[in-house]
Amino acid sequence: MALRQNKVDEAVRLIQSKTDSGDLRAAVLHVRQGKEVVTRAFGAAKTPDAVFLLASISKPMTSSAVMLLVDRGKVALADPVKKHIPELQHDAILVRHLLTHTSGLPDMLPENEALRKRHAPLKDFVAATCKTPLLFAPGTQIRYQSMGILLAAEIVERVSGRPLPDFLHDEIYGPLGMKATSMGLGGRPIASTMQCQVDDPSDWDWNSPYWRNLASPWGGAHAPAADIARFMEYFVKPDPPVLKPATAASMIVDQTGLKPGWGLGWMLMRGGFGHSGSTGTLAWLDPKKDLSFVLLTTRPSAVSAKMVLNPAADLIGQAAE
Repeated sequence: MALRQNKVDEAVRLIQSKTDSGDLRAAVLHVRQGKEVVTRAFGAAKTPDAVFLLASISKPMTSSAVMLLVDRGKVALADPVKKHIPELQHDAILVRHLLTHTSGLPDMLPENEALRKRHAPLKDFVAATCKTPLLFAPGTQIRYQSMGILLAAEIVERVSGRPLPDFLHDEIYGPLGMKATSMGLGGRPIASTMQCQVDDPSDWDWNSPYWRNLASPWGGAHAPAADIARFMEYFVKPDPPVLKPATAASMIVDQTGLKPGWGLGWMLMRGGFGHSGSTGTLAWLDPKKDLSFVLLTTRPSAVSAKMVLNPAADLIGQAAE
């Protein structure tokens, strides 16, 4: 099966038009079906290996670190989170709830902006999350929760005794050949990455040294499009054996029994799985079509989702029909 070139060309023209107009400062498209790969760079992204701030595409990466510890018998999905984080003030939250957005924790803390304004370290976010009220009883609803992923990362650090960026670099990114991916800046200068189009620049926005170096486990990863495609493809063909094959497979199917369903760290979307990011990123893989799509942009998804992310994804989906 070959991609329909007219639909691919239409997606490329759409993205090009948005960079030509200045709506997008930069973008990279990476599409694969079977052995056919299409990559294009746009605007300030001079080459397809341009590095973007991924935002929430970071979440399945953090979740993978947890699942690696599950495979090693150091953590169980049925563990109460309090077993690993004793100061947590909620007994009913299980590790599973953190990875499936069913914990009852909020997406962002009420004091999120205040914490960022004073350049708070992640330990302050953890401390506040441990005390924040739940929005619902754990396991009864799906409601997107970045703070659940934060506690998942805290478990990784406490159990492994290593900072999450180092754990991911050594145990996930390195073995999978994701050489340009890092949680946080990974030592690279901010200027070497694509800059987000923020409306109200500040010393704590997405482009700030504070945010880029914070390595927030819910949104702080940096990567080029090809590395994200490689990461997704691992869950369909788990080689090398970073995770047990059954573990990798379990992460991309519904683990909740609730609507709309959620995998372990992965959204279930477009006939398969993937994730989006608020900085203007979208990635998904449809196993039945053997089709993967990654589009990274610099325009926040509040604008770019309707402008280009979803329309381009629709066109690529049609290209594989």
